[in-house]
Amino acid sequence: MPRENSFADSPGRSLTPDLDEARDEPIPEQRGRLRSGTVTTVITPIDRFRACVKKVIHLQRTSTLFGRYGTAGAEPGVDPRRHSAYLHYGHVRQNCIITLVDYSSIRASVGRMTNREFVSLLTDREAGEREGWVKVRWINICGVSWDVISTLALHYDLHPLAVEDVLHRRSHLRSKADYYPKHLFIQVLSHTLYDPDAPERNEALEDLALDVPDAEDSGGNPEVMWKTSLDRQKDVRSGLQAVILRKESVARRRREKAQLTLDELKKDGRVHVKVEPVSIFLLRNGTVISIFPRDYVSFAEPIMARLQEPDTGIRTSADASLLVQSLLDLVVDSAFDVVDAFHEKVLELEHDILLKPNIKAISRLHILSGDLALHKRTMEPLKMVIYGLRRYDEDRCTALVEPGDRKIKVWGFMSHKAKIYLADVHDHMEYILSTMDAFAGIAENLINYTFNLKSYEMNETMRRLTMATIIFLPLTLLTGYFGMNFEGMWSVHFHTDLFFWVIAIPVMSVIIPSFLWPDFKRMSHYVQKRLVERRQRRVGSFISFIVASFWKLLTFRVLFS
Repeated sequence: MPRENSFADSPGRSLTPDLDEARDEPIPEQRGRLRSGTVTTVITPIDRFRACVKKVIHLQRTSTLFGRYGTAGAEPGVDPRRHSAYLHYGHVRQNCIITLVDYSSIRASVGRMTNREFVSLLTDREAGEREGWVKVRWINICGVSWDVISTLALHYDLHPLAVEDVLHRRSHLRSKADYYPKHLFIQVLSHTLYDPDAPERNEALEDLALDVPDAEDSGGNPEVMWKTSLDRQKDVRSGLQAVILRKESVARRRREKAQLTLDELKKDGRVHVKVEPVSIFLLRNGTVISIFPRDYVSFAEPIMARLQEPDTGIRTSADASLLVQSLLDLVVDSAFDVVDAFHEKVLELEHDILLKPNIKAISRLHILSGDLALHKRTMEPLKMVIYGLRRYDEDRCTALVEPGDRKIKVWGFMSHKAKIYLADVHDHMEYILSTMDAFAGIAENLINYTFNLKSYEMNETMRRLTMATIIFLPLTLLTGYFGMNFEGMWSVHFHTDLFFWVIAIPVMSVIIPSFLWPDFKRMSHYVQKRLVERRQRRVGSFISFIVASFWKLLTFRVLFS
């Protein structure tokens, strides 16, 4: 198989460097002198200046390339060692809440840290090593920040394509599971309820106040120092990021403005559901990395509580794949609240429609039907992800093995116990999707019922108007005739008003039955059916009476014989 764009291909360097990266990389002159058998490297200020100039030229070339062609045709994946990766994602900054949980069947330890502390932990090899009793390490991150994600990618050798999926916050994300040689990457969409009237925290000010690790905090790691070595380079990169992202930001603001307008119009008649991506990494060494949105701090607290109890299944098994199953189960269980909210909304609208249908209820039903279709589309891939983890886990791991290593025993990422519990999660997804289908069908039926009822009412109104027109049409005709203002009207001057009714009554007796003849036939047919029904009911009652009397007589004779 061809070599992949992985960090393991060459230590300390990307397999696919940037444009002219190898040619423009600064090579300072080494002035060595022998001191007790060692060579000391001295870098002069001129060498530092030349390296800075070459770095700025390279960044300018990269920004020109991306500014001309955009992201179309760009290198897939995000490699933190590449300068272009920082140009695109260096602005992604958040104050993450990071929880580090080490546990086994005998004990568990929980710690919470900030971005700076977490980066320092991973860059220090001795501090980042797990103790001997630790079987599973769970790193739970609430928030997405470039410094945290890039440090994770470098330390745990995460695949560039998976890192790109984590950093991208597209609106068209879908649940999926990607298999890589060193880890399993799962991305699912979480559906939770939220209150639109609740005050939101302004995280922009927090992000601006975020501490950026400098060269002293990098622990001497050159992979971190290249991002924070010189303040001048940071200023240049900030300007280049604005140039690169200008086209995307304009289109994004236009879409966000239109979406905000639609959300405001739909605010009163919808179930407010927040759809956010959740990323999960499962490594071979028993490490699980979960990345949640910034406001999902309390989302994983039930699993934290289970890990602190010594007799729970997830604790006693010390199985990393069972922890992944618990996270997926947590995401699916959160969707039950969404289903209950839709159920309540459907019952409310059904009550309003049956009581008094109106156009406002139709509008709310239209919004509800659209939301149901949208959430059903985002939930269906999660069901396929769970099914694939149960059914094709080992097959997909086998597909990653080199052709010459087919004799090696291949193990899947999910254990047998995790697959058993995944079956229950799959059943929950089946129930959720079937319920959403039922709610969508009820909403469509209510819309059709309302329009049919309004159409029937309109037909009845037109029928009454037609009846009135038919009745008064002859009278109107005769009234117009007798009301004409002529001198030689013998029918007016030589007769009384009785002559008008002598003419009107026969005309009405002919015109009205001729127009209403189909209605008279339907009425006659209805009366005949009711008479036949009543006659059959009487005959049936008589036969039942005769049969009952016969059985009573027969029983009486048997008893006294």
